[in-house]
Amino acid sequence: MQKLILVFLLSLCSFARTAKAQEQFTVTGQVIDSATQQPLTGASVFCQNTTFGVITNAEGRFIIKLPKGGYDLVVTYTGYQSSGQRISTASSEPLLIALKAKDKSMEAVTVAGSNEVPDGWAKYGSFFQEQFFGSTANAAQCTLLNPEALRFFYSKKRNRLKVLAKEELQVVNNALGYKIRYQLDSLSFEYGTSISTVSGFPFFEKMTGTPEQETQWQKNRDIAYRGSKLHFMRSWYEGDLENEGFEIERVNTAAKNFEATRIANPYDSNFYQVDSAMVDIDLKGRFRIKYKNELPDPKFVKEFKLPSQIRVQLSILDILDAFTIEENGYWFEQADLINTGYWSYERMAEAVPYDYEPGD
Repeated sequence: MQKLILVFLLSLCSFARTAKAQEQFTVTGQVIDSATQQPLTGASVFCQNTTFGVITNAEGRFIIKLPKGGYDLVVTYTGYQSSGQRISTASSEPLLIALKAKDKSMEAVTVAGSNEVPDGWAKYGSFFQEQFFGSTANAAQCTLLNPEALRFFYSKKRNRLKVLAKEELQVVNNALGYKIRYQLDSLSFEYGTSISTVSGFPFFEKMTGTPEQETQWQKNRDIAYRGSKLHFMRSWYEGDLENEGFEIERVNTAAKNFEATRIANPYDSNFYQVDSAMVDIDLKGRFRIKYKNELPDPKFVKEFKLPSQIRVQLSILDILDAFTIEENGYWFEQADLINTGYWSYERMAEAVPYDYEPGD
């Protein structure tokens, strides 16, 4: 009887999560040329880091249905500057998105005076893939289909490598079963500090495979999701950090030995406020995030020179300002949260979209 009750409760939880994920809102709008005010047919409209995207019709109009929560809506069109804006469940008014044509003459001047490396892919290709995909086992199963789109710039004065893209990157992740279109703004690597920074807009598409492949992809996606930043944000929103395996510690930055004190109540009303369908978190400083339900990758332990007996995944989260978590786990302002450690180590090879649900 106890087993039947447990199964029933688990089924109810699964049903509740599925029902919540199916609640939707609709975003409509039109994409036009900012100079001529003419509609742009065939513009790509998508929510970055999701599987949701559409193409504008002959009048430049679009309709996109989304599960409730928050998103970064990105609009791209060949020959035009990309546009991005935050949307959420509260977004009800039709959007008018005016794209500006790229200034090719300015681009030519920039290239002429740049430090572009002519044989950039041959010299830095492997390094770029390590910084972009990571060095986990899944990274070895990721392929960049159009490396010729990349441009490499090295500044000897700044001792910095910067990578740009002439077009969106086409990526296949055979470990998780995703095709990814990635609008790369830039990837920068500072050799002096060994700090790598990547900015851009990924759009995910599920791959279709054999039943065996589909089953393996689902398992791999679940593993990638568990302990991720998205998993952490959803758990904090739901008030379920401990049950999901997370623990937050405040780091004493003045201490020499990286001392940290556990936050006993991460839902303290002094900094955790529920506001309609959002949670506002007013915390600042450096925090250590522990994920205790899975062991860290041995490569990570070795790379960061951690004790071999460590049993948790460790990430460092620098919170520069107060931020908000939406019900789907989306958080903003994203630039105000900087992570290093395990979350940074995993990179694109371990990324699942914001609309991912365990078992999906």
